Amino acid sequence: MEQQKDEKIIFCKGGGCTAKLGAGILSRVLERLPKGPADENLLIGYDSKDDAAVYRISDDTAIVQTLDFFPPMVDDPYTFGQIAAANALSDVYAMGGEVKTALNLVCFPESMDLNILGEILRGGAEKVAEAEGILAGGHSIADTSVKYGLSVTGLVAPRRLTANDTGKPGDKLILTKALGVGLICTANRVGEAAPGAMDAAVASMTTLNKSSAEISRSYDVHAATDVTGFSFLGHLHEMMGGRLSCRIDGSAVPVLPGAWQAADDCLYTAAGQRNRNHTGPFVQFENVPFAMQEILFDPQTSGGLLLAVAPEEAESLRDELQKASLLAQIVGEITEKQDTEIVVSYPE
Repeated sequence: MEQQKDEKIIFCKGGGCTAKLGAGILSRVLERLPKGPADENLLIGYDSKDDAAVYRISDDTAIVQTLDFFPPMVDDPYTFGQIAAANALSDVYAMGGEVKTALNLVCFPESMDLNILGEILRGGAEKVAEAEGILAGGHSIADTSVKYGLSVTGLVAPRRLTANDTGKPGDKLILTKALGVGLICTANRVGEAAPGAMDAAVASMTTLNKSSAEISRSYDVHAATDVTGFSFLGHLHEMMGGRLSCRIDGSAVPVLPGAWQAADDCLYTAAGQRNRNHTGPFVQFENVPFAMQEILFDPQTSGGLLLAVAPEEAESLRDELQKASLLAQIVGEITEKQDTEIVVSYPE
């Protein structure tokens, strides 16, 4: 039993979407890649900074392709498998698609107890089944540390495709999950998480965005993304696409219990500071407490959807999402392009 306990301590070194390369570094690398021949059927590729690639195979059908994997951010292998799978599946939902197949991606030390690997894969398989997808195979390599995720294929009708940068001035912005999982996981790792905070974070991270996506299909949603490692503000910046601006009501943004305390206790992540450095120049804060700023820059793992919806339908969509037990809130509005791209205000 003592050996198994020690393995669990080694197992969780901090991971999830905090392990992502910074957005600035990634952009500099990607912009140098050869683009190859143009293909009118490639509806969304890597140059769009979107959540997944989308390739049209007929007038009515397009393939959605994505993959995501990372190191553990929780001690329990089964829970880690659930979170990693939910995070990977989310990209298909962000594009307006339906999950069809998934492949496991595994890095695992040969010296570690294989029962741990089995629990990771069990957690992932259960989430794929919950998504009504088929786990069709995978690939594994021996590594010095644990990493897990999925390569996912989905389908979407091109007319229903929701890219991340196709919002319109006047659209209301709806966030479907509360923020703060990065701060809470950091606090938990050093034994400083508020009571119940980690349970709430895990419940959020293991919740699929399936219901959010299915409900939103009945509404006039112009753009969507899922909020993950680049933070709420980082992904919002990508949604603006250099041609739009927005105003955010910081007091309306849902926050997980314990996240504010972790921010007040300065339990930040390096990824959060990279997010601030990259996105901060595009943001103006008005009376926003520093702790709330850190929550808005906090890297999320398996975060919620951020939807740009026609203003006349926003309240109805929010209400239906809330009836489905989701912590959805209208958090802001898209505007015409302004001198400052993102303005976040907070009541005095």
